Amino acid sequence: MSDLAILRIAIAGCLAASLLISFALTPLSMRIAGRIGAVDIPKDDRRMHKIPIPRFGGFAIFLAAFVVILLVRFVLFRYLPYSESYDEPVEKLTGVLAGGLLIYLLGVFDDIFTLSPVIKLFGQIICATATFILDVRIPAFDVIGLEFSSESFWGIALSYIVTLLWIVAITNMVNLVDGLDGLAAGVSVIAALSIAYSAYIHGQYTVTLAMLAVAGAAAGFLPFNFHPAKTFMGDGGALFLGFMIGSISVIGPAKGPTVVASIVPLFVLGVPIFDTLFAIFRRKTGGRPIFSADKGHLHHQLSYIGMGQRRSVMMIYGISSVMGIAAIVFSRRLYLEAVALFLTAVIFLFVLIWGWNDHSKKS
Repeated sequence: MSDLAILRIAIAGCLAASLLISFALTPLSMRIAGRIGAVDIPKDDRRMHKIPIPRFGGFAIFLAAFVVILLVRFVLFRYLPYSESYDEPVEKLTGVLAGGLLIYLLGVFDDIFTLSPVIKLFGQIICATATFILDVRIPAFDVIGLEFSSESFWGIALSYIVTLLWIVAITNMVNLVDGLDGLAAGVSVIAALSIAYSAYIHGQYTVTLAMLAVAGAAAGFLPFNFHPAKTFMGDGGALFLGFMIGSISVIGPAKGPTVVASIVPLFVLGVPIFDTLFAIFRRKTGGRPIFSADKGHLHHQLSYIGMGQRRSVMMIYGISSVMGIAAIVFSRRLYLEAVALFLTAVIFLFVLIWGWNDHSKKS
């Protein structure tokens, strides 16, 4: 059997195994949720559902992705075609797994005991720091004409700050977009598949397989979470998905200049990034704390202008897909085409926001 055939079998196997494990474990997570008190009870008008729903689906997502990535790290990669020219960082998956375990436990505690935003942020910093210590990091780069060696104090400090900001930001962006049935899971699938394909065409098989494991875990959970949802992933699932996408994208960005490697994930996660920045601006101008919850997110706004949950989610899926394609095109150095696709998606976002503003003024 050729090396290419082995690689393709591994790719299909990772995606299928993760999907099936998640799909099989989600009903179990729903039963566990009732026993441990991880149930989302609508207590305010910010909730889009009217009845109590279990929110422990992250258990299935976590186990599916964790087990498959664990197999990739310690078993599967030994049998895959390997070339030193690809500089495969498979050993860095240990840091990703360690941080993923910690962030999932943090999310579970929040689902059961409802942690304060400050404690959650502090916990995320600890998780990202643990991952950094295990060599999952964005390398030091030139800043204001000064070149920092990756072994120097300033190089390590700069690398730590940038890595920490990146992982914590992506973690929270996915968590914030978890507001409609199937939204966070679907956007995570699109983002993970886009990064996986971008990594594949550049020969980065560690990132490809790990991202496919994440995509499969979210996809296996999606049938139970799409409107009308039977279960939610909870903070355990949302934080885990965001953390894994952020940390895996760090270990093997597309080959080329640092700015190109960094922009690929930014394109993929354009919708969560836009929604997060808009939320910060909205709360600051409204005199509210940045971490306060509200119903001004993009997915809420789409529902208010009469699109309903399913159509709202599908609309955001479409915009996320365009941005994902833009990321893949950008990674292939087709910059003009990528920017055109990205701007098209941004225009759609602004049109939707303007539609909400017109609606709110009339009501």
